[in-house]
Amino acid sequence: MKLSCLPVSLYPQLAAGKTTVGDWLRLAARLGLDGADISVAHLTRQHPTFVRSLRREAEAAGIAVLMLATYTDFTHPDPVYRERQADDLSAWIEVAAGLGATFVRVTAGQAHPGVSEADGLHWAAEGLVACLKDAESAGVRLVYENHTRGSVWTLNDFTQPSARFLEVVRRTRGTGLEVLFDTANCLVLDEDPAAVLEQVFDRIGVVHLSDIARAGSFEHTRIGTGAAPLHALVERLHARGFDGWISIEEASRTGEAGFRAAVEFADDAWRRAGGMPRCRRGSAEPGASEG
Repeated sequence: MKLSCLPVSLYPQLAAGKTTVGDWLRLAARLGLDGADISVAHLTRQHPTFVRSLRREAEAAGIAVLMLATYTDFTHPDPVYRERQADDLSAWIEVAAGLGATFVRVTAGQAHPGVSEADGLHWAAEGLVACLKDAESAGVRLVYENHTRGSVWTLNDFTQPSARFLEVVRRTRGTGLEVLFDTANCLVLDEDPAAVLEQVFDRIGVVHLSDIARAGSFEHTRIGTGAAPLHALVERLHARGFDGWISIEEASRTGEAGFRAAVEFADDAWRRAGGMPRCRRGSAEPGASEG
């Protein structure tokens, strides 16, 4: 297992410019992570010169950029808007390749009022596979998340209900589209994440290790303290032969202590499941300042 992190707790600072993406990459290295995820919401430019400079910052920190998180909205009722989403995703794929990222996170889109289930499912499946050839050419893998709400969105994901998510997974089978399985998002609608995991295991590219305070809510909490059955899910992943990337979605807003606790929890859960201990990168010493 290798460990990365999507730093949701830092989103306010990143959006305000108080923390840079480079600061996050250096913090990720100090935390002993193998990789770091970046949201496109915090990348100010797509120009190759900027992308190269950011990649040099990652290399200088000794950390790999694992995944670029996009907010594709393929369920918008305007067909011109949906076409622009595919164009935007193609551009972000190029950025991900320039950063040396392995994955690009993609989403179905928002639950726009008036969009029927039939149309939304059709548009989501169509949009999610539209850029797969671009991704393959760039050496990047697209992973579709069982998602709740993106930080730049005003509405929840159209395929938040598991039945819709699984239907899109079914419709895209054999296309090369992979799954980003989130351990807590199903619980927002009080659905069973283990049942969803069993139906998408053969498509999983990355796992989001996330937690929420209670089922039926969308209130993030420190990893391992909430309602998500994280130990049971990690055990099931290991028992089924998963040994890939786990990305912590750290959204507890508890500062650097929350990140460190999440890393420790993830490593411990993997060991308890029978996995080989991860070789920690960096010093991961307490007391390092948050980016």
